[in-house]
Amino acid sequence: MTTDHATSSVADLRADCTADADGRLTFALRTPSTAARLLLRLRPKKGQPEKVLHTLDLEPAGDGRRRAVQMPEPALAEGRWDVYLVPEPGAPRQRLRPGLRDLRALVDGHLRDWPSPVAVRVPYVTKDGYLAVRAWLRTAHAEVEGVDVTDRSMTVRARLHGATLGAGPTVRLRPRGGGGTERTVVPVAGEDGRGFTFTVDYGELVGDAKAGNRVWDLSVRADGETSVRIGRLFDDVADRKEIFVLPAAVIGGAVVRPYYTVDNDLSVLADRT
Repeated sequence: MTTDHATSSVADLRADCTADADGRLTFALRTPSTAARLLLRLRPKKGQPEKVLHTLDLEPAGDGRRRAVQMPEPALAEGRWDVYLVPEPGAPRQRLRPGLRDLRALVDGHLRDWPSPVAVRVPYVTKDGYLAVRAWLRTAHAEVEGVDVTDRSMTVRARLHGATLGAGPTVRLRPRGGGGTERTVVPVAGEDGRGFTFTVDYGELVGDAKAGNRVWDLSVRADGETSVRIGRLFDDVADRKEIFVLPAAVIGGAVVRPYYTVDNDLSVLADRT
């Protein structure tokens, strides 16, 4: 193994990461091995084996570090990708901690039109302090641009990406877990066939939450029969559920609250507990 620069200890092995608006991710770190490679692993579901790995070459960066680039293509499958260093062929992989994360190019992602398939990547820090990438890959997506909440309803402004509304668009509120009655709302569509606004009357949801709680997942029908999930993906926030907390309202003895799910999709909870 040859060396070209001193490195930090394995316990403090860190990588900087820069995200570009087109989906390119650039990783940079110091490693003594010229044979080292970067490994991205799609985190498997609990109890399942890992199946998807991407290996990236590390090239000299000219500043004493080595650099790896994950290009926009191929698109990363939807999920969470953990970042590792493989110091040399056959060596155990080492989990990387985050250095500097430059995500400025992602902040204004909602201001541009995204083609199909909609591919989003957001580097983030895991709860246990490691570097990872949150990826979404969808045929189309409806991006929330604003949620106005009152004590009786919520009004959502959103915009379709990767599809158009087409004729007769409908917003669907589907009860999670089966059972219950699906609700539909006719949105007000913008002239460009992509922007739309709709209002959800909380009172219509409370009557279907007779005991415990019920969650409704929101989607919009686009291009005929295609159902597109409504959420917020186009910025630098990988997990917004605990960060963007929307106001709740009390209707007929139930607490009703719109919220972002673990996948950053928009849902509504009606709780009678």
